[in-house]
Amino acid sequence: MGTPAKKRKLNDSKSPAAGRSLDYFFGKQKQNNATQTLADLGDTVVQSGDEVELTDEQLARKLQAEWDQEDVTQSKNDLDHDIVDWRPPPINREASKSTSPEKHVLILEDEVASSSEPRPISFQPKSRNTLSLQSAGSAEDTVSSNIPFDESPLTFDPSKYVAELQGYWAKEGGDASYAILTRCFVLVNSTQSRIRIVDALVNLLRVIIEADPQSLLPTVWLATNAISPPYISLELGLGGSAISKALKNVCGLDSRSLKALYDKVGDAGDVAFEAKKKQSFTLRKPKPLSIKGVYSSLVKIANTQGTGSGEIKQRVVDRLLQDARGAEESRYIVRTLCQHLRIGAVKTTMLIALSRAFLLSRPPNAEFPLRSRKDLAALKKEELAEIWSKSEEIVKKCFAQRPNYNDLIPMLLEVGVCDELLIRCGLALHVPLRPMLGSITRDLSEMLTKLQGRDFSCEYKYDGQRAQVHCDEQGKVSIFSRHLELMTDKYPDLVALIPKIRGEGVSSFIMEGEVVAVDQVSGELKTFQTLANRARKDVAIGSVKVEVCLFAFDLMFLNGAPLLDRPFRERRELLRGLFTEVPNQFTWVKSIDATSQDSETILDFFKSATDVKCEGIMVKILDNLIDIKMPHDIQETSVTEPAALEKTGKGKKKAGEKESEKKTRRKALLATYEPDKRLDSWLKVKKDYSASFDTLDLIPVAGWHGQGRKSKWWSPILLAVRNEETGSLEAVCKCISGFTDTFYKANKEFYEEGGDHVLSGKPSYVDYEGGHPDCWFEPQEVWEMAFADITLSPTYTAAIGLVSDERGLSLRFPRFLKKREDKGIDEASTSDFLAGLWRKQEEKAPTVGKELQDEGPDDDEAL
Repeated sequence: MGTPAKKRKLNDSKSPAAGRSLDYFFGKQKQNNATQTLADLGDTVVQSGDEVELTDEQLARKLQAEWDQEDVTQSKNDLDHDIVDWRPPPINREASKSTSPEKHVLILEDEVASSSEPRPISFQPKSRNTLSLQSAGSAEDTVSSNIPFDESPLTFDPSKYVAELQGYWAKEGGDASYAILTRCFVLVNSTQSRIRIVDALVNLLRVIIEADPQSLLPTVWLATNAISPPYISLELGLGGSAISKALKNVCGLDSRSLKALYDKVGDAGDVAFEAKKKQSFTLRKPKPLSIKGVYSSLVKIANTQGTGSGEIKQRVVDRLLQDARGAEESRYIVRTLCQHLRIGAVKTTMLIALSRAFLLSRPPNAEFPLRSRKDLAALKKEELAEIWSKSEEIVKKCFAQRPNYNDLIPMLLEVGVCDELLIRCGLALHVPLRPMLGSITRDLSEMLTKLQGRDFSCEYKYDGQRAQVHCDEQGKVSIFSRHLELMTDKYPDLVALIPKIRGEGVSSFIMEGEVVAVDQVSGELKTFQTLANRARKDVAIGSVKVEVCLFAFDLMFLNGAPLLDRPFRERRELLRGLFTEVPNQFTWVKSIDATSQDSETILDFFKSATDVKCEGIMVKILDNLIDIKMPHDIQETSVTEPAALEKTGKGKKKAGEKESEKKTRRKALLATYEPDKRLDSWLKVKKDYSASFDTLDLIPVAGWHGQGRKSKWWSPILLAVRNEETGSLEAVCKCISGFTDTFYKANKEFYEEGGDHVLSGKPSYVDYEGGHPDCWFEPQEVWEMAFADITLSPTYTAAIGLVSDERGLSLRFPRFLKKREDKGIDEASTSDFLAGLWRKQEEKAPTVGKELQDEGPDDDEAL
């Protein structure tokens, strides 16, 4: 019969180790006799003066020997007989069996004697504290690490691995391990090939679908670097200090070491990787992380609020890092906590992967049909692409209409990718659909060329915030932003307005419009900056200082029926016929209907839009016209001009041979509402895109390390204008738009760290009150920049004192156009010129109300 388990010693006066804390033991490493103790154990000690620096393993061995000696001494006093051939037992390198949620880095446990064989030694101590060491390197999951996720989905067979994985997971609770997700992350992060990224995700999803379908939803959330859809407020709320503290606690780093690592690698996840890699032993056995467990921990962090929430969140973060097995798990746990996964698996990539995975795999209890991998592999490339694209279109459309994996994944597990999925994942009230987007045109002439032969509507593009308004039969109202964030609390005045605008017979609807700051007496439009000054949360109607007007432009859902497939002309008629206008609070966007022949009218309309501080105009196809042939759509088969063919004789027809010509049709431009698509059915012509508007010639002066795909380049880049009086360069904006990958690469080579064009620190002649760039450039280039507006800024110093004594000027939506090779830095734009542009912009525009009254009945009809 085995020896019964020893009880933990009580902290009373009889116990030789009573009241000794971790500080007591760690403090011993500074004692002078530590060298002798370690020498007896055969360990090497590095001495510096009177202090002794110990590694984790050295300290562990030292403490173990002291505890063993204390047990011997205590037992000698308690038992009056000789000890025969007794030696302190070797340190236990096996993982601790304890599952109690201890929060200390150093964990002491009672050894449980379970051997049933007789012991030849007559003495056994009453109780023995055992320090457990777990080799960090041997803790990694070798089962998941051997799965070839980078194989083609048409040859990859998940059934080869399912049984082994399920058996391994059963030992740890039965859920899919986080190690398998990490394995996929590593492979995805190691390539920039979009095809390989998709293939790896497809194979991962197939394994989860067949082996543990209950883990599929948290897998998708973690792989997309989110825990909830945007309209559900579920934020981790973790600061950098919480993650830094966890790295210190778990990996034994001090502040200096942590900063040195971060300066070296520049990414919190990479810091965790390096720290874990250097950690030879952990002082507790990691409890293997599961995909469900990690996701649940993130949700717990997000939901923890109130007094003491910081400590609770910190313990959860610490535990996640403690239980991470190996350096790679630590890397991706930290990146997940930072909400910056950096694997390139964006939303579109995940939807493609899901569509393909459910064509090839299904959960054990499902019955929907699958495609044969063998048959797919035999298809031509074009045929296979067509099959993939059909399934992708279904999944993308479902997600665009209801962008929540909590809705999509259960339906996929039940019915797979089929037309039924579109019905089950249709529009729903109080769940925002992803908005339709417009393509950019550089000027009016390009727009007229694209829409030649079609009827279209031109609308003011207001400088406000796009809003999607939902209202159900009970009168509940939800308002969502363009990015699907819930902002109902921000606009209580609009919520109160809905009963007034709803016409008879309207029970429920989804409407889209632009919320713009206005003067509700005069109707004058105000700038976006004015709207931005409005409070964002818990706004009371009585405290509203910035009044707004909703300019409606589309209707996507009415009385329980979706209108997405209806042409825009019909949707617009329903919107204007069933809702009631409230002056300066709710109205329609100002618009005119035109064709490409009405260029002068469109130009005048465009100018009127910019005069009243609009961004430009939106142009939308009114009707579905599919078969439109234009004279220039018929092209000759040969690329050689006919005249040239006649001269050479190569183009002459043989007797009786019909003239060969290649006929092409223009791409169909449908007037339907297409969620989450950017199509030529909607075109935007903005004043900052037009060549007729001002640009600035700015000087790049600094840069920051990019994130994600841009981590190898400088992005954003700080730009400045010249101050002619002082000779200084005044920072005006950061820019991340308009750059190509080729430009980024060349720019990084030109401004290489340690190179000739980079400065060692901030130059005295650059005025910038913002953060600290990672690199300061030697000013020597001029870049032409476009922008939407010029705004007052507390951060940027450009033109400070010229328009405001306290604030400088900055650019809204700056965009790189080109390098000005013909200009030196002494020819760059000046702060005086920038201030002049701002004054021109701020000149008082005519009010909308007066303009509408002066323009007569045509505008009344448009409204």
